Amino acid sequence: MSQVTEERDGVRTPEETREIGHDEYDPVGTLVLIGLYFLILVALWFFMYFVEFLGNDPTVVGTVMGVL
Repeated sequence: MSQVTEERDGVRTPEETREIGHDEYDPVGTLVLIGLYFLILVALWFFMYFVEFLGNDPTVVGTVMGVL
């Protein structure tokens, strides 16, 4: 069987397959995404605190009534 046929069929030889153990796995990308989501959550929490509760009464955001 030629190498071209093996590549087309999707069959890999054991020499090409590499397993990653627990010690080699470094989930930096996952930690960055979790940190980014946490920062977004904290920023939105601060925004809602200042918009909703810093004034005298809690209000619903987006329902501003004009003076008649």
